[in-house]
Amino acid sequence: MTHSLLPAAQIPVSSSTATANTYTDLNGLSALKKDSSSPQAIHAVAQQVDALFLQMMLKSMRDASADAGEADSNEMGMYQDMFDKQVALNLSQHQGLGLGSLLTRQLSAAAALPPGTPQEARPSAPANSNTGRAARPDASAPAATMLQTASEFVRQVLPTISRAAERLGVNPLGMLAQAALETGWGKRMARTAEGTPSLNMFGIKAGDSWDGARASANTVEFSGGLATQRHTVFRAYASIEDSVGDFANLLKGSPRYRDAVAAGGDAQAYVNSIGRSGYATDPEYGNKLNDILNGSTLRMALNASGVKL
Repeated sequence: MTHSLLPAAQIPVSSSTATANTYTDLNGLSALKKDSSSPQAIHAVAQQVDALFLQMMLKSMRDASADAGEADSNEMGMYQDMFDKQVALNLSQHQGLGLGSLLTRQLSAAAALPPGTPQEARPSAPANSNTGRAARPDASAPAATMLQTASEFVRQVLPTISRAAERLGVNPLGMLAQAALETGWGKRMARTAEGTPSLNMFGIKAGDSWDGARASANTVEFSGGLATQRHTVFRAYASIEDSVGDFANLLKGSPRYRDAVAAGGDAQAYVNSIGRSGYATDPEYGNKLNDILNGSTLRMALNASGVKL
């Protein structure tokens, strides 16, 4: 028997309408069509996805049981399928698998964005690395707010990055894109025990050799293609200049980043080299850097900030 998304039975038709309790109630579908971006509709769709996976799990268990014993009649199979759908719906409206909560956050963030929001300003998975970058922020703010944040970030950090890039002989835009990714345009950094931002522009971890101030944050690291959440300690700096200078020394002193430094004035070659270098454990790190470097948010922020390269 084929399986499809359960009817949107739990979508309230109006604020005074009680939530439906059976999967055969189709009234909620009309409400979903009327306002597909409402919080109620988004929550309902997320619950349906949760219910679908629960239903698939139940069916798989029944199929495994049937293989080990006597097959049920067609009529019994029909009733079991109906029962599984109802159980899946009930479970999804309570605890579920957790997929519903995740989808609700993602869909709500996307729905909050106005038409024409740049792709790189939309919510995405966090980017983390073996050098210890904090997760990217939830970039669900409207495009105007995102541009204001990016412009202020460029004004604050680009002059310092430009001076360091000149000493290295590389294009500052590649380093700027990397700092934007690592800090979420300055909005998400690890914090010290006193609660102050680490000013760690490039997410460098505080290893045993680091004797300076420290900060900590939860990060997502990738190993063997699997993502795991870890509590990570980072270097903390007294100023943006100290952070950028430390990163420049890391690039210059490590053979791993020789190709990135050799990219010279080619910002595209720089980010591609950093992506391949293993600077980050995230397999999509290079693609995320490219999204920022070639995205409209960075171009508009550069224009709005008035900073001259």
